[in-house]
Amino acid sequence: MESGKIKLNLPEIAENGLAVPISFEVESPMTPDNYVKSLHVLSEGNPFPTVFTYHFTPGAGRAAGSNKIRLGKSQNIVAVAEMSDGTLYTAKSFIKVTIGGCG
Repeated sequence: MESGKIKLNLPEIAENGLAVPISFEVESPMTPDNYVKSLHVLSEGNPFPTVFTYHFTPGAGRAAGSNKIRLGKSQNIVAVAEMSDGTLYTAKSFIKVTIGGCG
């Protein structure tokens, strides 16, 4: 996996882990020959690491999205973008959670 291409936005500190805002954008021309196929977001400290997956087609125009996630404790959030040619890109961000939302 290579780093770069993914802009991952989430707060440095989450007061409550029940609903943590997250947004992302993956740099890509989104043409039929070169586009983002999927973006997976994982949490290293939750009981179930897969948080969400978005799937894209060239018709999407851009590979971006936002969501709210649930986090049980302070941890790294990892995003993995799968490109149409099979290349994988990754980004990681640490978030401090003051009150866990998974228990």
